[in-house]
Amino acid sequence: MSSVAGQLARQEARRRDGTGSNSNAVPFQQQDFQQLRSACLRDGVLFCDPAFPADWSSLGYNQLGRYSSKTTGLEWKRPTELCSNPQFIIGGAKRTDICQGALGDCWLLAAIASLTLDPQILARVVPSGQGFQQDYAGIFHFQLWQYGDWVDVVVDDRLPTRDGKLLFVHSAEGSEFWSALLEKAYAKVNSSYEALSGGSTLEGFEDFTGGIAETYDLKDPPPHLFPLMRKALRLGSLLGCSIDISSSYETEAITGQKLVKGHAYSITAAQEVHAYGSAVQLLRIRNPWGQVEWTGAWSDGSREWDAVRPEEKSKLEHSADDGEFWMSFSDFLRQFSRLEMCNLTPDTLSSDEVGRWSYSQFEGAWRVGSTAGGCRNYPATFCSNPQFVIRLQDVDDEPHDGEDGCTLLVGLMQKDGRRERRFGRDLNTIGFAIYQYRGRRNVHLGPDVLLRSAAVARSRTFINLREVCDRFKLPPGEYVIIPSTFEPHRKGSFVLRVFTEKQADSSKKRFISACHRFLIVDNVPDRVLAELQANGRLAVSMLTAWSRAGLSADWTLTGAQRDGSDKLGLVEFHALWTKIQKYLVRLLHITGTGRGGLTLRENQTCKPAGTGRRWEALHHSVRNQKLNTDFPERAELRLKTGFTLTQLQEMEILQNMDRIDRIEERHRAANVFLKNC
Repeated sequence: MSSVAGQLARQEARRRDGTGSNSNAVPFQQQDFQQLRSACLRDGVLFCDPAFPADWSSLGYNQLGRYSSKTTGLEWKRPTELCSNPQFIIGGAKRTDICQGALGDCWLLAAIASLTLDPQILARVVPSGQGFQQDYAGIFHFQLWQYGDWVDVVVDDRLPTRDGKLLFVHSAEGSEFWSALLEKAYAKVNSSYEALSGGSTLEGFEDFTGGIAETYDLKDPPPHLFPLMRKALRLGSLLGCSIDISSSYETEAITGQKLVKGHAYSITAAQEVHAYGSAVQLLRIRNPWGQVEWTGAWSDGSREWDAVRPEEKSKLEHSADDGEFWMSFSDFLRQFSRLEMCNLTPDTLSSDEVGRWSYSQFEGAWRVGSTAGGCRNYPATFCSNPQFVIRLQDVDDEPHDGEDGCTLLVGLMQKDGRRERRFGRDLNTIGFAIYQYRGRRNVHLGPDVLLRSAAVARSRTFINLREVCDRFKLPPGEYVIIPSTFEPHRKGSFVLRVFTEKQADSSKKRFISACHRFLIVDNVPDRVLAELQANGRLAVSMLTAWSRAGLSADWTLTGAQRDGSDKLGLVEFHALWTKIQKYLVRLLHITGTGRGGLTLRENQTCKPAGTGRRWEALHHSVRNQKLNTDFPERAELRLKTGFTLTQLQEMEILQNMDRIDRIEERHRAANVFLKNC
């Protein structure tokens, strides 16, 4: 079974037994909470996590690195060392339990604050039965969604402190520690505390719920946005907002009306009140800092509240100095730049309303030389990208805009961006395109379809964020979603998720053959197919001859296995074939012999004198090194380092120059065709 087929089989098996669901989470780094706690209780010791030790490596790599001034005087202490009666949660988790510390992760804290609004969502992340009294062993666990799976993350309770106070997130109570331990678990899955610095509330929303998130530009808001926000809050969606900054100097800058730029806020309610004889749309917004609040209209103590009837005011839970404030929707659009909304999966809540979303999930990868084809701007490789099918059958029951169609949310998420930061690796620039097709089942669509038709929908932009997500309304039909990086030859792994309002069928496009997956064309003349087959046989005989000439079979297969097929696809072979032609032309030009065979005398003449040992060493190096390049690149290097002309003769390449010319003409014609599409 190929690696691709094996991966699909494993994914299907995991889906059937529920592995990776919230109720059957995967132990992160194979650490089982129950087993570890039982062992600690049996041995009478407190847990110390070897996978996330209490030292500088868990803090960070730059600003929080080993020799940073920000970590001077830092000590790791357990809650039992910080107060006499530590508690995990006091009277239920509340928004006021989350106060920001010295770490720039307000985006995460805004997500945690929204998490506290629904006990059922919170219980999925913070398992019950934990505390500092019964069965206390210095070990806690939390469940987080990570790229398609729920993982159970174990942490010890040693926390970074300075002068006896928690350095990072803490509760207003001072003796409550669930939020600090949750922050530590999130730091663990992302490799360090520093990796949490800077981000979007969307990440926290998704990792705490498994939902799919949308972003709205408030400078150009969609129609009916307030009703949409109000409905989303009723359905349990998590909402956040922020003010964009134009430079790093504006980070955490405070406006004249006490809003913090570049800061993540959470939206906790949307209501209408009657004042001055008309209805006013209001939003309740929380600042995780809990210290700086809006001072404009409808803020705490403003005169607008005098016009609201007491019974209406009491329903809004209006109070002062709690880090939460009310603002009119019109002011919200003027003051904030961005709205982020996380729509929950059907299994998140038991409510029938929340279950209206149906969703499909796929995992995939962009592999250099195989499936990293880039966007539509690169027609020669675009068709090699992974393809996923979605079949929309039923239109929405109650269309929001009055138009019939099928609503779907498409989210493309790349993996492990924060974990890769410490190695200086940036996120890829990613996006996707959606094509409609008919009558093609289990076939990877080729250039005859993709290069001759326009996409019916696409992501608004290609961008270097963790996720690109957009909402569409399409007529019923069959569609292919093609995720890609902007440029070709960019490796990475991804998760593609599709949320639909009605049930939709989905599948991954299967390759008919890794060698022929780009030869799926209609109405091809028999003579053209015959020539393609003949050229394919020539290629096979040449590669076989290469093996006899010193290019080992093991070396060949190692390079060809990048897509799990043990074969070269047409794109890979085309790249290699082009290199072969180029180096043949150079060799023939050097010898001046034209296209005929070479004599042994001519061969010895063109071989540089005194270089035999160097050529032999190069051959040995290329054959035996585990080069970190793709198959065509290694083959090119093998050509560069010296097939002698005698070897070329033995491989019968020079005797087939007429056929090579015909193939080259075919390639030129194909290139002209692609440019004119």
